[in-house]
Amino acid sequence: MSTALSVNLNKIALLRNSREGDFPSVLAHGKICLDAGADGLTVHPRPDQRHIRPSDVYQLAELVAGQEGVEFNIEGNPFAPAKGSYPGLLKLVEDTRPHQCTLVPDSNDQLTSDHGFDLTNSTEQLQPIIRQLHKLGVRISLFMDPDPEQIRLASALGVERIELYTGPYAERFLQGSQQTQDDLERYRLATEVANQCGLEVNAGHDLNLQNLPAFLAIPNIAEVSIGHALTVDALHMGLVNAVAAYRRICQS
Repeated sequence: MSTALSVNLNKIALLRNSREGDFPSVLAHGKICLDAGADGLTVHPRPDQRHIRPSDVYQLAELVAGQEGVEFNIEGNPFAPAKGSYPGLLKLVEDTRPHQCTLVPDSNDQLTSDHGFDLTNSTEQLQPIIRQLHKLGVRISLFMDPDPEQIRLASALGVERIELYTGPYAERFLQGSQQTQDDLERYRLATEVANQCGLEVNAGHDLNLQNLPAFLAIPNIAEVSIGHALTVDALHMGLVNAVAAYRRICQS
């Protein structure tokens, strides 16, 4: 089974936002990624608009629309209220109808997402949001740690997928830690539990050309979302070559 590659465009938007204007263009770079063979595009708009802006979401949704086999994934905190020109995650999803909405428990003061949901505390809050998204015909993925108990709770909520948070694995891989194999075994078990519960499994966060092959030795990873590392690799490889390099790993 091959794994779909969804390119996260947040870092392109972050670079663009360091100056006035639209350079580099998020839309143009999204098109380059799709033309290079990416299976989809991911964005994670936040209320502070530190990178992806609502206008990017609308433009990218239009880009993906009608392209067979290409998916658009919007990530975000479903509990974050509207702020200024940010209309809230659910409004963006309602307007653009992405193929997938990945719900993430991040807060405005986090540099980046760094943990999955604790569904022992947030299930009641999530239930009406999940119902609303299903009415829109959007596939739902929950950002989760590789915890079998929590994954079973995710299944009970009726979502279709989970996205395993891979940050800790990537950090220990970089350090050359002996715990890396233990990490991989935890992710393997988590994937098996998810599949047994009828859930498909995505993965993301700090995956790169070095640590991705070992991670994708785990069977049945449906999709990986990669942005930061791919953007960094593109600085010396070129964006088309970077997308191709990641896609080769996902297809192997």
